[in-house]
Amino acid sequence: MKLENKKALIARTLNVGKSRVVLNLSRLTELKEAITKQDVKDLLSDGAITVKEVKGRKKVVKRKTRRRLGSIKQKVNKRKQTYVKLTRKLRTHLKILKDQEKISKDSVRDLRKQIRASEFRSLAHLKERIKEQDLFIKEAKK
Repeated sequence: MKLENKKALIARTLNVGKSRVVLNLSRLTELKEAITKQDVKDLLSDGAITVKEVKGRKKVVKRKTRRRLGSIKQKVNKRKQTYVKLTRKLRTHLKILKDQEKISKDSVRDLRKQIRASEFRSLAHLKERIKEQDLFIKEAKK
């Protein structure tokens, strides 16, 4: 059975849209008999009719505090943060190698310049470059 006219009556009575009205089809006989606005209100309180929540955006509430220069937070530049983290990691690794006398001061200076120029993607990349160029001091000193 079509309940479009009933839905329209219910929507007018409750001051909501037709799409928000949900009918409990297990109580169909009671819904058919509802004619007056009072019948609709009684069915709503009994639970034969339910009304969905309003969809969509909420109304924007005006800010209470003013946004002045001191309260505006700028977005953090993530690229700078990643550069700083990587640079610190690579430089500490170089310092450890230099302290252990596994690598010469000249090659450390060159590698630091390359780190500054962002030539390394990661610590593994730095280690690979050191192995490729064979910058390790030979164990012949001992």
